[in-house]
Amino acid sequence: MIYILTALIFCGLDQLVKLWTVNNIALGESVAFIPGVLGLTYYRNTGMAFSLLSEHTWLLAALSVAAIPVLAFLICKKKWFTKAERWCIALALGGVIGNAIDRVFRGYVVDMLEPLFVNFAVFNIADACINVGAVLFCLLYIIRMFREDRSKDQHDGTGETGAERIEDPGDGKGERP
Repeated sequence: MIYILTALIFCGLDQLVKLWTVNNIALGESVAFIPGVLGLTYYRNTGMAFSLLSEHTWLLAALSVAAIPVLAFLICKKKWFTKAERWCIALALGGVIGNAIDRVFRGYVVDMLEPLFVNFAVFNIADACINVGAVLFCLLYIIRMFREDRSKDQHDGTGETGAERIEDPGDGKGERP
């Protein structure tokens, strides 16, 4: 399936960049990548975003590993999600797998991407995949739900929304009690 392959490609890219970082940059050292925009700084993160839960690496590893089959299952539910939504889930899945590999085999996640134009946390490709995939998925899902709701309102024959319709509880003459 193309979605799973996409997830594995992003995971592989993440792991290659992490391997390069570990082999070429000293822990805590920064290297300019795109001057003034993006630097590479090698950090070890035992937690999640912004080092939250850093003393619970085992829990984060377990949650990451548990999330993998759940996300893979969701990708396969064609009737539940659109193609675009499944692409977003695949992107997030690639990131989850990438960080899970680090947590299970290293005991920490390798972070290296440091935006230089804003004061922000150092992160990695897997983190970017998870966040971009999740945000885009939420936006697409909300838009789809909004469109489906509007479509139902337009096809009910009245042109009114559900909130505007008042059912006649009485004798059918349209009089209110």
